[in-house]
Parts: sequence; C-alpha cells; structure tokens
Amino acid sequence: MSAEPTLLAPDDGQETQEAQPSAGRSGWASLRPLVLRLHFYAGVLIAPFLLVAATTGLLYACSYQAEKIVYSHELRVPVGENKTELPLSKQVAAARKAHPEGTVSAVRPSPEEGATTRVLLSGAPGVDADHTLAVFVNPYNGEVRGALEQYGSTGALPLRTWIDELHRDLHLGESGRLYSELAASWLWVIAGGGLVLWFARRRSQRKLRGTTGRRRTLSLHGSVGVWAAVGLIFLSATGLTWSTYAGQSVGDLREAIGQTTPELTASAAGGGEHAGHGGPGSSGATGGDGAGLDAVLKAARAEGLSNPVEVVPPADASSAYVVRQIQRSWPEKQDSVAVDPATGEVTEVLRFADYPVLAKLTRWGIDAHTGTLFGLVNQIALAVLALGLILMIVWGYRMWWQRGRGSSFGRPLPRGAWQNVPAPVLVPLMAAIAALGYFVPLLGIPLAAFLAVDIVLGEIAYRRGRRTYA
Repeated sequence: MSAEPTLLAPDDGQETQEAQPSAGRSGWASLRPLVLRLHFYAGVLIAPFLLVAATTGLLYACSYQAEKIVYSHELRVPVGENKTELPLSKQVAAARKAHPEGTVSAVRPSPEEGATTRVLLSGAPGVDADHTLAVFVNPYNGEVRGALEQYGSTGALPLRTWIDELHRDLHLGESGRLYSELAASWLWVIAGGGLVLWFARRRSQRKLRGTTGRRRTLSLHGSVGVWAAVGLIFLSATGLTWSTYAGQSVGDLREAIGQTTPELTASAAGGGEHAGHGGPGSSGATGGDGAGLDAVLKAARAEGLSNPVEVVPPADASSAYVVRQIQRSWPEKQDSVAVDPATGEVTEVLRFADYPVLAKLTRWGIDAHTGTLFGLVNQIALAVLALGLILMIVWGYRMWWQRGRGSSFGRPLPRGAWQNVPAPVLVPLMAAIAALGYFVPLLGIPLAAFLAVDIVLGEIAYRRGRRTYA
C-alpha cells in the first residue's frame, strides 16, 4: 500500500503507547508492533518504486484502447459488399512485394471481418532483434495498409510496446527489470500487512465521516486499501511469475513437479515468433514447393483451430509448419498443431485443455495481469487498481507528514519490536521469511539489510543510553 503506519492519530496521545510492546505479551499483541514497523518502513522505502510501477501500469492498461485509435488505419479496413478474402498465400505475396526485406517468421490471418492480416518479418533492417516488422494487408484486395514494428505474443505495436517496456524496465534493459521485481516482491507484503492491521483495529476507529486531519487520511488510505488488497496481492504474485529472479524460482519449481507449459515436439517446433532467419520459411510462406500456406491453414481449421491463429513457417528442412491459436481473452484459445510442409497433413496436436494445472493458472494469471483475459473490463479493473495504489501512496506519505504536525516528516516507529515476539512465534516466522527470501531475493535481501541496520542502530542507541526499551 504505502508508508501508512496504521496507528491512532497523534493528537490522542496513544500513538507511542500503541507502538511500544510491553513484556509478557503474546500472540497478536506482540506481533502487531512488528507488522506495524515493517509496513511503515516498507511503505516509506518501497513506495517510490510502487508509484512508478502503478503510474506506468495505469498507462499500460489504457494502451490497448489507445492502440486501436492510433493505428486504426493499419488495423481496420472497410468490408464493403464483397466479403470474400484472398487466399492467404496471395496476401503474403502482396506483403513481400511491398516489403522484400527480412524473412517471413509468421502470418496472422485476418481474425474477423474488417480486420487486416499481419505478415511478420524478422531480420528487417532497423527493427530490433527481438521484434518483428508487421506488414498489414487488406484481406479482400491485397492492399498493403502499412508496416509497424511489433513485439510479443499479444502483437503490441510501437505505442503499447514503448509503454510496456517503460513499465517493465524503464527502458533500461535487464538491469531496469530489478525495479519492477522489487516493487512486485514487496507489494503483497505491504498490502497484506496493511490489510491485517486494518482489520485488527477497533471498529469504532474505522469511521470516515466526521473525522479530520490524519485520522481522515488514515481512514481513506485504509478503506481503499481493504478494497484493493486482493487485487494488489494478485498483481504482485502474477508479476513475479515472469520476473528475473523470482520468476526463475517459479520456473524451476514448476519444472520439478512436472507443471511446465507443454510444447510441440522438436520435429514440429523451432517455429516461434522469430523463427525463419535465413531458413526455408520465406519460400514456404509465399506458397512455394510443398503444401503452402493455404493448405496448411485448411488442415489446421479441420482440427478445430478457429480464429485468431498464427501460422509459423518451418524453421529448417526437418521442421513442420506450426499453427497455433493466439486468443488470450476468455475463453482462451491456445491449441496448436504441426503440419507436414510436404503433404499438408497434421502430424501433431496439442490442446490447451491438456495443459497441466499450473501451466493453465500461469497463463490465465499473466493474461489477467496484462489486461487481455477479460478484455476491456480487465483493463478498466487494472486502471482502477493502479489509480487506487497511487492514491494510497500519496495518502501514506501525507500521514507521515501529518505525524510531524505539518512542520516536518513524522517520527519513525520505535525499533526493537521483534525482540518482544515470543520465541515459539518468532523462530518459525523467521524461518519462513528466510525461505521466502531465498525464492524471492528482492524481498529477502532488502529485508535482511533492514534488519541488520535496525539491529546496529538499536545497539548504538543502547550504548549511548538512548534506547527506551529492549
């Protein structure tokens, strides 16, 4: 959530008393100051990263609809009276005539009436190595409507790609991804801690109407936090699944228990979005020797692969065509087939229904996180969550200021709370935190550093006679 120390307002004189644990307390009474201190300092130190993530996430949630407006000429065409589409091979040939550079790495036929076909070219001059050049073709007459750089399996165009990279790594590359992983690693801790603290407060202290000053800010912050907590924890968990370090841990765990995402076998694989660099994919995609695109697409349709689909040419002489569904909205379409380039026969079928449970959950979680699973409703929900997080961060810092009664930032919460937690609670708690920190290092490392600094400062204060409790 943010820098919110869920305490009573300083005016009532109970703040210090609430924060300081007394000897002999157990259970929640002894844990509360520890949770309170962690929530406060995590909010103060991590909130700037969360603010950036929330702001860029808000922009990304809006980018889907903005993309449709900005690139409407490339994405849409008039249907007219003649709704008969040209053979896919002729559409690709038109794209290659306008853009002979690079090689065809995939083709996305028009998924609906009025939508263009995308011919994806890899190795085109001036295009990033992990991007493709998408050539947009009118499926009814072969007119090339334009060409734009595309990224990722969702087909992000330049505007959404730029915002996506801003949200993911601030355009700093792999090193920049540490910021988003740090934010995701701590978001669930801050949100969960705030939720626990909020429900632990007396019901009489949750009133918003008629309150003023810091108490009102606290109520606003807490009320929004309660409603948003589940969504924020979900964003944290799903964001970590494809982060650098925690994502690797998740991948290793899924592999160890046999829950990885299945793929077509090696003889059929090798396609991928960026395959075909210098291979035979270009000739096959334009209808050269063998089955050709139209026969391949017809074979995939016969296996039930409805729109939207992507056709990937063979990567080499030993590979097959791969046709896969690319619908990430509900219900998801993720079936794929391999088609022999010589005969046009389907050699392998992979159904999304046969995916392991964790593979399905991961797919759904990522698609919900990125706003594609439930379409516009999903994007609105993400925008509301991002806006709520921004407001909570602002309110949290305002409360910190108000603790100083408007003249300076407020006093930090007293240290030493962890020393008052009973050993039967503290030991398993620390063991759980250590294990969690190992799998989520950008949570564990900062937390260990915070504890080390806190202990050192506490010892210095003790030796100077300034420590009020141990």
